[in-house]
Amino acid sequence: MNLKEPLWSKQIDPKESPSPSSARDPESEAAPSAVGELVNSLNRQRIYREVTLALRTGLRDARAEFSFLRVRGLRFLLKSLRSIAQSDCTIILFSHTQSIPDLQVVPVLFEHSLKETETEDDRVGSLDHIFSVEPMKINSPSTDAEVALALRVLEGCCLLHPESTILAHQHKAIPVLMNVLSNRGVLEQGACLDALISIMLDSSSNQMDFEAYNGIEEVTQLLRDKQVDENLRYLKVIAWISISTPYSLFLFLFFSSFFFPIMSISYVVNPVKIN
Repeated sequence: MNLKEPLWSKQIDPKESPSPSSARDPESEAAPSAVGELVNSLNRQRIYREVTLALRTGLRDARAEFSFLRVRGLRFLLKSLRSIAQSDCTIILFSHTQSIPDLQVVPVLFEHSLKETETEDDRVGSLDHIFSVEPMKINSPSTDAEVALALRVLEGCCLLHPESTILAHQHKAIPVLMNVLSNRGVLEQGACLDALISIMLDSSSNQMDFEAYNGIEEVTQLLRDKQVDENLRYLKVIAWISISTPYSLFLFLFFSSFFFPIMSISYVVNPVKIN
């Protein structure tokens, strides 16, 4: 979604000197302000239509049964979120659209792309689809690229619209993301760490769930693994210690003791004399 300025949206320059005849006429003085308000109103309506159209288009593909269609919808949503983040006006309009159930992005992510796949033991044998007229719906499992894109979209929604963290909590975001962090590859793990940070910002409920599911131990085990990419190990530590949680100082000392043991010990003993 690329928001372009229409031809009729050129604002009237208030510094333009009026003519002597119009300076004395109060109606001519009120005309530019009225025209400007009309232009601003039309511009807001146009942007709102473009935002809603972009969300409907992306969500339509994100609900598809096939993974390649969902990937296309997630890419379109991610591109739209990047365009929305460029203006405060579009961010406000996006926040307004997330109060409409049909336009909410977070529930669609957890119901389709981030939905946990059933194992053979969890499936219950049923012959209803054989004797019924309606065909059986088969949803293709989520690929690695789809999961990574869904996590990026989740991160963008929570950063642009803080109330999306409540929707994420209602869909049990922390257990789902911890499962992704434990069982997926490097691409999904990096996106998962960023998504965890975004859904825990100013969200006490998600922070409590993260603590209840031993999230610190899981993240620490991942960051200590030498087989994991170094960029994922070292760069993510800086982001994690910046989370505004009550135990942020503990996280700093806890993580730094694995990567920089000499510095952390000297910081505890004598914080001033660190070489």
